[in-house]
Amino acid sequence: MKKYIWQLDSWPNMYWSSAELMKLLGRTRLAQGGLLAKAEHLGMSLDATQLEEEVYSTAAIEGALLDRAQIRSSVGRRLGIQTAGITHPDKHVDGLVQVLIDATRNCSRELSSDRLKGWQAALFPTGYSDLNRIITGDWRKSSSPMQVVSGLPERETVHFEAPPANRLEKEVAAFLSWFNSPDDSTDGIIRAAQAHLYFVSIHPFDDGNGRIARAVSDMALVQDEQSSRRFYSISAQILSERNGYYEILEKTQKGTGDITHWLIWFFECMLGAIKAADSQIEHAGEKARLWESLSDVALNPRQKKTINKLSESGREGFKGGLTNSKYRRMTKTTRETAKRDLADLVEKGILRRNTGGGRSTSYSLVWPDKPRNGSCSD
Repeated sequence: MKKYIWQLDSWPNMYWSSAELMKLLGRTRLAQGGLLAKAEHLGMSLDATQLEEEVYSTAAIEGALLDRAQIRSSVGRRLGIQTAGITHPDKHVDGLVQVLIDATRNCSRELSSDRLKGWQAALFPTGYSDLNRIITGDWRKSSSPMQVVSGLPERETVHFEAPPANRLEKEVAAFLSWFNSPDDSTDGIIRAAQAHLYFVSIHPFDDGNGRIARAVSDMALVQDEQSSRRFYSISAQILSERNGYYEILEKTQKGTGDITHWLIWFFECMLGAIKAADSQIEHAGEKARLWESLSDVALNPRQKKTINKLSESGREGFKGGLTNSKYRRMTKTTRETAKRDLADLVEKGILRRNTGGGRSTSYSLVWPDKPRNGSCSD
């Protein structure tokens, strides 16, 4: 009895309903184009931020929680950003950063078995996944079924089973031939979604398959966009919809080879990732306008630090507002100095006193007006 799509006579051919996808694909393309146009001038900072998010999220989907400071340090070193900090990343973090950078920065290089094996070895530099010894830098060998699961060990859900180890050489060779010879008639976003599903269906490694599938998908997207810089993180969106991710994978694996619903899910996930990145770009623009409006205002280092912290919180500001005690904790200053600094910021129109709020006076940041439609700001 044929239970999974890789057992179908039609495998690895997949099909979809173009009529069902057309409208959503058009929306995704429009959002993608708009984001790339807005993001291009922001340069390396947004690229690094999204790479950090991708590294954290693609590991977290598999239950591995990496240290964000180590990720930031590794990304900074790899991208040549001098302000990355002094935290020294461990080999697991650095390995995943290297994989994602190689997939995107070297997207024009052919994807090969050796390259995939190198990526997987970089994810597990000690040869262990948690406390389990695994095969690294090569395909899995065990005759036991490779089951794709989620959840805690005692409450695992089996979503599907991958092809047996004795089929892997043939399966991977077919995948690489397909990936390295893209069909010009297939939309690039569809190809990226299909690449993700195709690779994760094969599951050729003992561990790390999901992370590598998402790296392969990212590689397909940068090939489509013809830009190695990443301005949105699909892995971050998948993480926020993790249950839905495993559900659609399971349904598709147990289907007929029709991947329409997988593609719809991927497009919606991509739209969510683009929307999140769009908000970051808008916030970055607001911060830039804020500091531009303060370029001629005399501020001491304590005030600058506080304004920066408030601006990072967005228009919502701090919960409960900025108080004298919060100011003192941030700036390591006295009550009287904090009082003078805050009064000065209010007088200069940078802070406003909030109404109400109980016994403690609180303040909010005064943001400059947003540019009207049809106008622009540098």
